[in-house]
Amino acid sequence: MSREYEADVPGGAALPGTLPDALRAELIAFRRDMHMHPELGNQEFRTTAALKERLEQAGLKPRVLDIGTGLICDIGIDGTEGVGDGAVDGGRGMLALRADIDALPIPDTKSDCAYRSTVPDRAHACGHDVHTTVVLGAGLVLAELHRQGLLPHPVRLIFQPAEEVLPGGAPDAIDSGVLDGVGRIIGVHCDPKVDAGRIGLRHGPITSACDRLEVSLDGAGGHTARPHLTTDLVTAAARVVTDVPSLVARRVDARSGLAVTWGRIESGHACNVIPQHAELSGTVRCLDLEAWRQAPDLVHEAIDEIANLYRAKSEINYIRGVPPVVNDPAVTELLHDAMTSRRGPYSVEDTEQSLGGEDFSWYLEHVPGAMARLGVRTPGERTTRDLHRGDFDADESAITAGVELFTAAALLDAIR
Repeated sequence: MSREYEADVPGGAALPGTLPDALRAELIAFRRDMHMHPELGNQEFRTTAALKERLEQAGLKPRVLDIGTGLICDIGIDGTEGVGDGAVDGGRGMLALRADIDALPIPDTKSDCAYRSTVPDRAHACGHDVHTTVVLGAGLVLAELHRQGLLPHPVRLIFQPAEEVLPGGAPDAIDSGVLDGVGRIIGVHCDPKVDAGRIGLRHGPITSACDRLEVSLDGAGGHTARPHLTTDLVTAAARVVTDVPSLVARRVDARSGLAVTWGRIESGHACNVIPQHAELSGTVRCLDLEAWRQAPDLVHEAIDEIANLYRAKSEINYIRGVPPVVNDPAVTELLHDAMTSRRGPYSVEDTEQSLGGEDFSWYLEHVPGAMARLGVRTPGERTTRDLHRGDFDADESAITAGVELFTAAALLDAIR
C-alpha cells in the first residue's frame, strides 16, 4: 500500500498507512449503494452480504452474527486474519471498531440526489451508511498493514444490526460474542453540526438514556353530572401527565436531567361520558447513568401515587431503551490523539451531551470505550440537514476522516 503521508505521533514516531485514492473512491461508491438500499433493523441481509463479500475479497474471514444479520471480523489473530478467541497479547484484549448498519422507517426526500433511497419509506437518515463505510475502510487499511507486518495488535470489526430498534441490537450482538477478547471499543456518530474533517469529543456522558413508557388507567365510568360516583379518569390521566414529570424530577439530583415527556394521551368518545379507560405514552430521558438505573422504580411510584388518589387502576409498561454513552477518559484521549496525529490540533472540538440515545452504551456496560461525533457538514455550509430527517445527507469527505481516525486509533492503541 502506498503511503500518501505519515502522521506524526508524540515522541517523534510516525503512523503508517492511509487511504489510497482508489480505495477512497470505492468506499464512496459502497456508501452510495448502501444509501440507495436501506434496510430496517434485523432485516439488513443485503448489507450484511455486501460487507461479507468485500471483507472476504480482502482475505479476511468475517462471521455473520447468530441473529442472522450483522457480522464481526478479526484482523491479526495469531498471525492470521479470522475470528479469534481473544487470547491475544497475554489477555490484554483487542480494540474493537463498531458500526451500526440499519436504516430508519422514513421516506428519503432528497429530490436532487442521484443516490437517494430506492426503497419506499426507508432512508439512511442517521448516517449509519457512513459509520459502516468508515469501519469497512479502516478494516481494509488495517488488513493491508497487517500483511506488511505493520499491525502490532489485533483489531476487531463489529457491524451491528438494529441500533434504531429499542433496546437496540447491541445486546443481541453481545450475546453473539462480539466482545469476547475485546479490551476497548470505539465508535462514531455523524454530527451535522460539525464540519467534515473534524470530530467532536467529550469526556464522560456524550448521549442520554432513552426509555419508552406506556400507561393504561382504568376505572368505573359514568355520567359527567355525577363524577363523585365514578373514577374521574380524564382528570386522573391529566394529573398523571402534569404531575408525574415534576414528581420524578424532584426525587433525583437535578443535575441528572431525568425527564418524563408525554407524546400521546387518549381517552373517551363523548363530552358527557366519563370513560372507563385511558392510555398515555411517552419517553423517559436521563443524562446520568445512576439516575437512569433508578428511573423505573421512581416512575412506577409516581404514577401509582396519582392513580390511587383518583381510585384508578394503573398498568405500567416501562420499556428499557438504552443507558447513556459514558466515554472512558483513557479511550477518549486515544481518539483525541489519533485524530490530531492525522489532522492536527484543530481537527478536534468539544461537544455537548446529546439528549438522543445510542445503543453503543450497552457495550460500555462490559468494556471501556468512547464514541466521537464525526463531522459531516460541508465546511462553509449554513443549512443544517439534521439527523432523522428525510433530507439528511453527509459530506463524503467525512469517510476519509473517519477511516484515518480509526486506523490511527488502532495503531496508537497498540503502542500504549
